[in-house]
Amino acid sequence: MCSATYAAVPTSDQTALKLSFGSDDGGSSDDLLSALGAISRASLDSSTADELQLAALGHKAELKRQFSPLSMLGLAFAILNSWTALSASLSLALPSGGSTSVVWGLVTAGVCNLCLAASLAEFLSAYPTAGGQYHWVAVISWKRWVPLLSWITGWINVSGWIALVASGGLLGSQLIVGVISLYDATYLSKRWHQFLIYIGYSLVAFFVNAFLNHLLPYVNKAAITWSITGFLVISITALACSSPHYASADFVFRNFINETGWPDGIAWLLGLLQGGLGLTGYDAVAHMIEEIPDASVEGPKIMVYCVCIGMFTGFIFLVVLLFVSGGDLKSIISSSAGPLLQILYNSTQSRAGAVGLLMFPLICLLFATTSIMTTSSRMTYAFARDGGLPASNFFARVHPKLGQPLNSLCLTTSLVIMFGCIFLGSSSAFNAIISASVVSLGVSYAIPIAINCLQGRKKLPPRAFVLPTPLGWFANLLGIAYVIVTSVLFVFPPQLPVTASNMNYCIVAFAIILLISIVQWLVDGRKNFTGPRSDMGLEVLEAVKSQQQRPTDDLDPKIAEERDIDI
Repeated sequence: MCSATYAAVPTSDQTALKLSFGSDDGGSSDDLLSALGAISRASLDSSTADELQLAALGHKAELKRQFSPLSMLGLAFAILNSWTALSASLSLALPSGGSTSVVWGLVTAGVCNLCLAASLAEFLSAYPTAGGQYHWVAVISWKRWVPLLSWITGWINVSGWIALVASGGLLGSQLIVGVISLYDATYLSKRWHQFLIYIGYSLVAFFVNAFLNHLLPYVNKAAITWSITGFLVISITALACSSPHYASADFVFRNFINETGWPDGIAWLLGLLQGGLGLTGYDAVAHMIEEIPDASVEGPKIMVYCVCIGMFTGFIFLVVLLFVSGGDLKSIISSSAGPLLQILYNSTQSRAGAVGLLMFPLICLLFATTSIMTTSSRMTYAFARDGGLPASNFFARVHPKLGQPLNSLCLTTSLVIMFGCIFLGSSSAFNAIISASVVSLGVSYAIPIAINCLQGRKKLPPRAFVLPTPLGWFANLLGIAYVIVTSVLFVFPPQLPVTASNMNYCIVAFAIILLISIVQWLVDGRKNFTGPRSDMGLEVLEAVKSQQQRPTDDLDPKIAEERDIDI
């Protein structure tokens, strides 16, 4: 190894480097990951270190690292967009616990999702690859079960992201239909009206992703700017217009109603679906991690930050809405305009004013749908790259001119449109699709965490982001418990008695996904799928060595001085 680089590595890590480079087989996976993680930015520039670490995980860097930490935080926050998702989905929680479900359900879901995000951030710091959960499962699982567990996790994660794309269009279509109802009391909304709006959202998101890929970093920055601006404008305007006729604090923090037919306790827990929706999708950072620099350091921070920002803005915004709501939840729930628009109208006493404020969440949802589709296509691409999908070679291609996995993007969009067809047949399809996204993503979060816990939390190598042992155990176990509870509850029908129209068809969607994945496993997966490559390979070692020994004529003098190299 080049002595200049070796001198730049902390003494405590030099032994690992010696072992990794000195062994005939190139060293174990953990040894080389530790070695690569130990190489400081004084010895390798960040882009090269990122590429070597990705190569160490078995993949060639094909996507440009065009996202800055701020633009990636914008993408993550655009996907969560908690205050928008929470306010647009008030119809999920208000009948299932009223104000207490809206406010304290968010706090409960927020703490649990923060535990999950912090737990996943450890994995992301150790293994920054777009595969995310299914790759982490493959790396830490018992060798015998690696292919099957990785396969299951990958299919669950892919389906969860497709369902989440669908949720953005459905929320937007509900708000637009509500605007029509506010202006025309005789308007009778039909499902195909919402479906066409849903298709419009999906196609706009596809167009931006397919043909404006180079502008996505700017789109993400615009998304976070628009979102925070909307949060402030709506909050200040609604409070000013309602002054001094606010609802009581008792109404905001203690009012409980139950219009579901379920026992009160079950009803309140069902209301957690709103908080779960507003704080899910933070693994987007993992699936986009190959497109940001200094991935193993910046990625985990962004994952945790976006959940914290979502909790804070979501809590404040929901409390503001309840204070300006007028205090009559039953009329808000039954309003044909939808809960959010009705609350804005109650506050401003102006249809034009209410619709004007509604433009912020409407455009936020368009940003969110675009960002979710970006992430979903990258997740599909990553799984296909490892042979997890039918026709994987086709879906794992990166378009040479557009610079993104266009085939995976087309697959995602097609499935989103097909998935939305459920809405035409069931009045509870909205709940089913939302439930499917939250449950699928939650299960994909819990699987790698649970496997790591079963092995004493000892499977992750040295990394930049580490939870202290007691806190790590607490976060892991609370997150797993939350996923188990919500996975059972969120497939319940939203109301009793259960009929064919109000049935929660989330369980049907899961059955279809499970059937397809089982058939594909029997036909192809069990023979050819071995999970993502987690071995380091001699070619990675050669890449490291060649990087260290490259000509220094083109180096900046300051960098060369830091590396202790004479030019």
